[in-house]
Amino acid sequence: MKGIGSDKEAILDLVTSRSNAQRQETIAAYKSNFGQDLVEDLKYELTGKFERLIVSLMRTPAYHDAKEIHDAVKGAGTHERCLIEVLASRNNKQIHEMVAAYKDAYGRDMEEDIVMDTSGHFKKMLVVLLQGTRDESGVVDADLVEQDAQDLFAAGEEQWGTDESKFIMILGNRSMTHLHMVFDEYEKIAEKSIEDSIKSELSGDFERLMLAVVQCIRSVPMFFAGRLYKSMKGLGTADNTLIRIMISRSELDMLDIREFFRLRYEKSLYNMIMDDTSGDYKRTLLNLCGGDDDLAGEFFPEAAQMAYKMWELSSMTKVQLRPTIGPTNNFDPAADAQALRKAMKGFGTDEDAIIDIVAQRSNAQRQEIRQTFKSLLGRDLMKDLKSELSKNLERLIIALMLTPAEFDAKMMRKAMEGAGTDEHALIEILVTRSNEEIHAMNAAYRDAYKKSLEDAIQSDTSGLFCRILVSLVQGAREEGSADMERANTDAQELADACNADSDDMEIKFMSVLCTRSFPHLRKVFQEFVRYTNKDIEQIIKKEMSGDVKNSFYAIVRSVKNQPSYLADRLYKAMKGLGTDDRALIRILVSRSEIDLFNIRKEFKETQDTSLHEFIKGDTSGDYRKTLLMLCGGED
Repeated sequence: MKGIGSDKEAILDLVTSRSNAQRQETIAAYKSNFGQDLVEDLKYELTGKFERLIVSLMRTPAYHDAKEIHDAVKGAGTHERCLIEVLASRNNKQIHEMVAAYKDAYGRDMEEDIVMDTSGHFKKMLVVLLQGTRDESGVVDADLVEQDAQDLFAAGEEQWGTDESKFIMILGNRSMTHLHMVFDEYEKIAEKSIEDSIKSELSGDFERLMLAVVQCIRSVPMFFAGRLYKSMKGLGTADNTLIRIMISRSELDMLDIREFFRLRYEKSLYNMIMDDTSGDYKRTLLNLCGGDDDLAGEFFPEAAQMAYKMWELSSMTKVQLRPTIGPTNNFDPAADAQALRKAMKGFGTDEDAIIDIVAQRSNAQRQEIRQTFKSLLGRDLMKDLKSELSKNLERLIIALMLTPAEFDAKMMRKAMEGAGTDEHALIEILVTRSNEEIHAMNAAYRDAYKKSLEDAIQSDTSGLFCRILVSLVQGAREEGSADMERANTDAQELADACNADSDDMEIKFMSVLCTRSFPHLRKVFQEFVRYTNKDIEQIIKKEMSGDVKNSFYAIVRSVKNQPSYLADRLYKAMKGLGTDDRALIRILVSRSEIDLFNIRKEFKETQDTSLHEFIKGDTSGDYRKTLLMLCGGED
């Protein structure tokens, strides 16, 4: 730092290659040797995010946490997600040291500041965590495990309303080991995971806090992998979050976080930082990260166990699918038909009246309106709507008026007509539809276009991708529960196929992934981890390419969590410049009476913003109004 300019590379190499304890010795030696404050000199010489990162690395962990909490509560607003992240993830010793550092640095009581800045059950749970009194004995009482699981069930799923105090008491005080067993017992009683119950029973910051606590109890590295991903995805980077986590975990569990990051997302943490940051700031973060796991192969043991456990949870959990649109009460198809005619009669069109009727009826009710419109008025409702509406609103309203089979057939046709093919649409539709829905779509396609859907696919696609689609379009996927003995055999054969040449491997994957039932595949994928020490998603992404890779990946994602897969498809339809309106319409229309509520929840969980907000910011006018009605609410 001496003279004109500063050697930033020397600074970042020194700081990031020393432990925090060594940095504290360096600070003391600097003052002894030069009579100057090293941190103040660094602040003077460096700027921007690079300065923030280097200066933060020079603080002890307790003082760094204390500053993060202070910054989260000072000023007009509160950074609730910072409070949640820090208090949910720290052990008793770390919390006590942080509280003492806060008092020393700011002359204030941390609990008082948090109480002044928060409210309700969110505040109560933060105060409980702030005491740093979680049982850390490791002793587990089997009777208390059963009692706690039963109490949580009685406090939420079993009654009208939720007894939040019971959730706070149990999740805020019991040991990690004890709660692991409580969560397993809870799933047996409720037939759903504790996370799913929290999502359905709680809301807002309190919901986010309780989910963070549960995630940290299951796996702290997994929790931080998710936080890091959210800090960098989409447009812009949440640099404060990125800096805080990279600093606070670099000497604790960064290797595990990296591995879980690779397990859950499509790239290594190293590569995501590389793509999302720049300059000396990037170099410093990459030094803290420590390595590129896209170059690695197998899981670390803990990550392999977590991958195995994730598939086990997926196979045990019974998800209650929830729509956003249902039949309207006091339905009168004749009155609706007359109202629609009135909205389109004469000069101009009353779009609001059309939207209010079409978007608030079930598909079965819309079919009655369609028939009644012709019976009463001798007119074709679809033709009238097409002549009165235009652009995306017309496409959306017409989509809602078609039967699900007609709509799916039309979407398949649209994906294949013209010069290019929308392979993602073909994959999405065929992977997410049941056998019954595929049979109905096949019949509707032949009726509308006088050609079989299978023939159309074979004319428009080629190679193994074509064979995968043809297999799926048969609607012959097995149904029913898993066969454990066969699941072991399937997993072993898939594992063996990974050592064969690529063509043989892909054909073996097709024979299993395109034909077995989803419950059976969950068990297959779980056992695959045991045989290979790898997750099947990673194998597909690493060993395959193009449309074949995308097809198998979509199947695996749907088997694991179909609403999450569709939430991701919606995000990709709207992120960045421009909107894939066809995908947006297709998913909202086709899922509104099945599981759009679940998709909304998954969207909020993975994107940290609601589907409602995303649609609102990405669309406009009557088209937006109709989409938001289908979406069904703000999360």
